[in-house]
Amino acid sequence: MTDAVTTATPARAEDGPGRILELIINGSARTRTGIAQITGLSRSTVGQRLDTLFDAQLIQESSDNVPSRGRPSRALELNPRAGVLLSVDVGEERTRMAVLDLNMAILGDRVARLALGDGPEILLDRITAVLRELIDHLGLDQTAVAGLGLGLPAPVDYEAGRVQGWSIMSGWEGYDIRRHLRRSWPVPILIDNDVNLLTLAEHRRYWPGQRHLFFVKAGTGIGSGMVIDGAINRGAQGAAGDIGHAHVAGFGDPQCRCGNAGCLESLAGGWALARDLREGHDARDVADRLRRGDSAAVTGLRQAGRIMGESIAYATSLLNPDVIVLGGLLATTGDDLLAGIRQVVYQRSLPLATRQLRIVSTRYKSRAGIAGAGYLVRDHVLSPAVLDACLAVGKSPFAGAGAGS
Repeated sequence: MTDAVTTATPARAEDGPGRILELIINGSARTRTGIAQITGLSRSTVGQRLDTLFDAQLIQESSDNVPSRGRPSRALELNPRAGVLLSVDVGEERTRMAVLDLNMAILGDRVARLALGDGPEILLDRITAVLRELIDHLGLDQTAVAGLGLGLPAPVDYEAGRVQGWSIMSGWEGYDIRRHLRRSWPVPILIDNDVNLLTLAEHRRYWPGQRHLFFVKAGTGIGSGMVIDGAINRGAQGAAGDIGHAHVAGFGDPQCRCGNAGCLESLAGGWALARDLREGHDARDVADRLRRGDSAAVTGLRQAGRIMGESIAYATSLLNPDVIVLGGLLATTGDDLLAGIRQVVYQRSLPLATRQLRIVSTRYKSRAGIAGAGYLVRDHVLSPAVLDACLAVGKSPFAGAGAGS
């Protein structure tokens, strides 16, 4: 891949080492010449910025050569082992914990059945214990931890890092999760709703060129996330995308587990399908019946798709996304759910909103939540503002954060 060629612009104060690293990571510039062309910085200034990044062991020369008008240049790349990222995806039934390098490659992961009802102190201590075992197993106890990302199946106040409002995580509301984890991990800790992390992973991995994306998770519950103008939109208090607890008219008003009646989740969520089928209690039980070709389960899923389509059609008119992505366990069982959603969305929404709209299933087979937590942390610790603030005082961005601490 060659460097992007753009018209040079005047150097700006924000074109520090962090901005240079950002260009290298996103592939906009992979050589000194390419960086100078994009930023307008002199070659000597580019050299100084790169020396700072080399000294911090954040970049390295690739084995690849980048073609140029003169001699081929050695490509620059992020050093993936400068630190590791800890990612945790807490689910209703299972929790996945992983260690990633800075290139988002999973070095190792573990899945454990951790009961949300045990409360935050017990569950967070168990997560820490599993992460430490994983780090030791991988021989990474002397490697710096860049940060820890945690996804929760609940509304999250992103700035405070706390569960807020009703959720299936009874006993967690207001608990200082970040403070608890920092006893073991003195690193940046970022906490978000699990569907926001699925949305982030989907956008960054498969749809980086699209500015507006709507993601729907169809599992035991139903949730959604939004990318608006290229960034995750969490709303004012972190409640944006709570599509599962919006009322849907015309299909009856069964009781929802949130206490209201007629919520989308109470009509089309995995637990609601299991209720109607009178077998099991969650999306996994429904998926097992679907894989066996159970006709009642197939009929129920198709109807669920049409009901979900009503809510998604409204979101389509409201948000006008480029792409709608369907994920979650129920989305992995075939095309019945997707077909029902497509039918209603294209029928209900105006042609202007659907003219170029794509409605697709996720390409992630698993570990999307882990990837999202990793992106969340890496984006923060390597953001130009955060990185430049560390480097300006001669501090390594991951100093004092050894995995064995």
